[in-house]
Amino acid sequence: MSDLEIMRHATALRPVPLVPEISLHLADEPVELWQDIEDCTGQTGTDPPFWAFAWAGGQALARYLLNHQEVVRGRRVIDIASGSGLVAIAAARAGAAAVTAYDIDPLAITAIARNAAANDVRIQAECTDILDQDPDPGTGTGTGTGTGTGTGTGTGLILVADAFYQRELASRITRLLTRAHARGIAFLVGDLGRAYLPRDLLTPVAAYDVPGLGAMEDRDIRRTTIWTAAG
Repeated sequence: MSDLEIMRHATALRPVPLVPEISLHLADEPVELWQDIEDCTGQTGTDPPFWAFAWAGGQALARYLLNHQEVVRGRRVIDIASGSGLVAIAAARAGAAAVTAYDIDPLAITAIARNAAANDVRIQAECTDILDQDPDPGTGTGTGTGTGTGTGTGTGLILVADAFYQRELASRITRLLTRAHARGIAFLVGDLGRAYLPRDLLTPVAAYDVPGLGAMEDRDIRRTTIWTAAG
């Protein structure tokens, strides 16, 4: 079964609870979907299907971008550990000059392309681990209307949501954000306060009560914060 066939079988297009302007192809239950993917592919130890759910940090960060479009408008944006592409889609809708979404799961890349098409935005999706690279700040700006065709160079804004749940991954992302900040690249993080969030390096800029999380979290509504660099 192809990636697209798996998604068609396991997901349905529906509005995101906190960001109803955006619809995603979403699943109902993560563990069952994970088992279905392994059964269909004949593989074990596959990545969890993060791409099939609208996680709290992604919903909050997408809401923030749409509410504060001046933060992203005209900038060239990268979205790290993009999953479903929710945050990348919000950045494009908010007027980013160009958006590149990175994830290491090939299924996520298919999901991002499918979700971007459903929301009539263009996003460049890359199945690449860039956490040990240094984004080039360049001008960080370009011309465009959120279609992913801006003409500027470099990265103006890094977006990360729901990525601080595992120690090594969180450490690598923290180092990337620290290097990027030192080079003049802005970043925003959406996170509900997971164990490895580097709070001492961050300052909050907004918070949202994200609903509809019963299948993924320990309660249906979670207070979720948007963070940027401290100082």
